[in-house]
Amino acid sequence: MSAHCQLTGAQPGFGNRISHSHRRTSRRFDPNIQKKRYWLPSEGRYVRLTLSARAIKTVDTIGIEAAVARIRARGVTV
Repeated sequence: MSAHCQLTGAQPGFGNRISHSHRRTSRRFDPNIQKKRYWLPSEGRYVRLTLSARAIKTVDTIGIEAAVARIRARGVTV
């Protein structure tokens, strides 16, 4: 799934567009997904992560090592 955050697990939500005449059609709410490259000092390499904007702020707060540990705990390969 392309619109999927590796850290938080955020994925698209679904709902309806409602027109002026109140007709309903399907729509999709995508999270703000970005690809970001981080240096992982413990492994001596870069890792490229697919993260939501909120998860990027989380990585800035907790650090890349803790973030990668959380991602691996979810069972996602880094």
